[in-house]
Amino acid sequence: MNLTQEEYNEMTKKASPPSPAAKNITMAFLIGGLICAVGQVLIFAYQNAGMDSELAAGAASITLVFLSVLLTGLNSYDNIAKVAGAGTLVQTRSPRQRSSSKAKDLSLGLVRKCSLSQGRSSSMG
Repeated sequence: MNLTQEEYNEMTKKASPPSPAAKNITMAFLIGGLICAVGQVLIFAYQNAGMDSELAAGAASITLVFLSVLLTGLNSYDNIAKVAGAGTLVQTRSPRQRSSSKAKDLSLGLVRKCSLSQGRSSSMG
C-alpha cells in the first residue's frame, strides 16, 4: 500500500487523538509535588531519628525508590503514571547532592564494585 505524505499525515491525525495538555500538566504538577512532599517528610523523619541532613536525604531517596519498586510489583505504579504522566519522573536528589564529592565517591565505588562482581561472575560462568 503506497501512501502519499498527505494521506499518511491524515491517518496519523485520526489515529492519535489530541491530548488534554492542561489536564496533563496539572496532574503532573500535583502528583510530582506530592512525591516531593513525601520525600521532604521522609528527610525530616530521618533527621529526627538522628541522621545528618546528607544521610537523611540519601535514605529518603532510597525509600522513594523502594516505594516505586514496591508499587511496580503490586501493579499500581503504571496506574499512577497514567494519571500523573511526567510527574512520576521526579528527581530524587538535589543539585547540591549530585555535585557533592561524597556522592560522587559513593557512586564511583558502587560502579566499581558492580563492575568487579560482574567480571568475576562472567569469568566463573
